[in-house]
Amino acid sequence: MPEVTGFENISKEDKERLNLTGINTENQEGRSGSFVMVNDHILHAGSNAEGIETLMIEKALEKYDWVKDYFWNAVPADKDEYTKYVAEHPQRGYCIIAHKGAKATFPLQSCMFLQGEDSIQAVHNMVIAEEGAELHLISGCASSLKTKQGAHYGVNEIYVGKNAKVTSTMIHTWGKDIEVFPRTATIIEEGGTFLSNYVCMRPTKKVQMYPTAYLKGKDAVARFSSVIVAGEGSFVDAGSRAVLQAPNCSAELITRAITNGGTIISRGAVVAEVPKTKGHIECRGLILKDGIMHAIPEIEGHVVDVELSHEAAVGKIARDEIEYLMARGLSEDEATATIIRGFLDIKIDGLPPALQKQIDAAIDSADGNGY
Repeated sequence: MPEVTGFENISKEDKERLNLTGINTENQEGRSGSFVMVNDHILHAGSNAEGIETLMIEKALEKYDWVKDYFWNAVPADKDEYTKYVAEHPQRGYCIIAHKGAKATFPLQSCMFLQGEDSIQAVHNMVIAEEGAELHLISGCASSLKTKQGAHYGVNEIYVGKNAKVTSTMIHTWGKDIEVFPRTATIIEEGGTFLSNYVCMRPTKKVQMYPTAYLKGKDAVARFSSVIVAGEGSFVDAGSRAVLQAPNCSAELITRAITNGGTIISRGAVVAEVPKTKGHIECRGLILKDGIMHAIPEIEGHVVDVELSHEAAVGKIARDEIEYLMARGLSEDEATATIIRGFLDIKIDGLPPALQKQIDAAIDSADGNGY
């Protein structure tokens, strides 16, 4: 089994943190390829799946002249101060290309790791899935246990070609004094499918992200699923947005969020620009300890013959649910933990078992740390 290089100087404890984000630090078993970046140093980039390349972004620009047509196309370089920072620095990150008809049997993995003090990790990543291609990407983002302060500025551009499918699972395990500012946009062509899964269940000083999917081809599909837990001192401003720009497009945005003393701003927006489009937003939040839970669902229709809906609910665990489980032999703490796990457990249709297993592991890990 091929080894994954780049982890030789990472401690055992930090490797365990990376394992919680879905990263296999020992070998590529169950993986179609790997990319490893520590601070601004790229330590590994490669793929063993036929028709799929995992390249450093600068190498991709050198190898294929056409890649420049995607470069800073979905995300404008001047979007905000964070994209400007990334654009003004040497381009570091991956370019994953799934050529026409290529299909990955196993997920690819990308590791973004931050160590040292007061470091800023500036990343520019691209995923290009050509016509009929399929790939699954696990993005494990974490900081060292010894890193007290730092920041991650990440630009991610994803292109889903005609009848292609991209599944992206991002799991954050940052430190309590790390600030994170991902900037992500996806363009989906005719018949394309994009599934985005985001898991953030460990204390983080600040996360601010609002990924957008542009459904430009007819019959395109986008689904965003987010699981967020914010403990005391954490501020998470996260959400997703879908812009429906072709007939028969559909989008679904689902969020499960828990505040255990932190602040969560859960945003969701669906914009329907053409007829015969559908969109739905669902945000459910629990307040387990005094904190802030702010749900902001938005639906915007520009024409007739669109179907848009949203629902949002914020509350506490119902006492009768706890008593029901206690009557069946569970303690109050066990009953509460069981209800919380069920609340956070989003089963996603069509998600590869390996990715669902990783999300379940993140939930189990949070359970073990008392949420």
